[in-house]
Amino acid sequence: MKPLAKRYQDVIPELKKELAIANLWELPRIQKVSLNVGIGSIRGNTDRVEAITKALSKIAGQAPAKTASKKSIAGFKVREGDIVGLRVTLRGRKMADFIDRLIAINLPRQRDFSGLTPDQFDKQGNLTLGFKDHAIFYELTGDYFETPFGLSVTISISHSNPQKSLTLLQQLGFPINKG
Repeated sequence: MKPLAKRYQDVIPELKKELAIANLWELPRIQKVSLNVGIGSIRGNTDRVEAITKALSKIAGQAPAKTASKKSIAGFKVREGDIVGLRVTLRGRKMADFIDRLIAINLPRQRDFSGLTPDQFDKQGNLTLGFKDHAIFYELTGDYFETPFGLSVTISISHSNPQKSLTLLQQLGFPINKG
C-alpha cells in the first residue's frame, strides 16, 4: 500500500472532478487525528492510569497530554483540576503513519468489522471511531491489561461536509460500507 501522502496526490485529479471543485486549496484534506481516552472512573488508580498512558504512547507514537476537569461535579465525584482523560493529537508524518496502520492493520482486526458507515461523520465532515477495546491495535500485542480500555479516534477533515469527507476517504482507501 502506498503511503497516505502519495495516495492523496494520486486522487487529487479525480477528487476535483467528482466534487466539482476547481481550486486545489478548496479540496477536503485530513488535518489531524485526535485520540482520546477517558479515565474518570479509574483516576485514583495511578498504576492503571500509567499503564494506559504507556499504551496510548505506543499506539500514537507520542506521549499523551493529560486532560483536567474544568469544574467540579459532585455527582461524579470530580473536583476542578482532577485528571479525567488523556489525549493525543497527531499531525504530519505521525498522522499519516497512524492512518496507514489503522486502515491496513487495526480496523481489519476488529471483530465483526464490516466497514465504516456514513453516520459516523459529524456535520463538519469529521470522522469519529469509537473502540470499546484497545486490543485491536497491533502495537499493543503481547501487553497485558487486567481490564480493557476504550478510546475514540477522530479524523478531522478541512473544507468539508459529510458527503465530501466520505468521497475523500473512499478515494484514499478507507473501508466504507455504503449500507
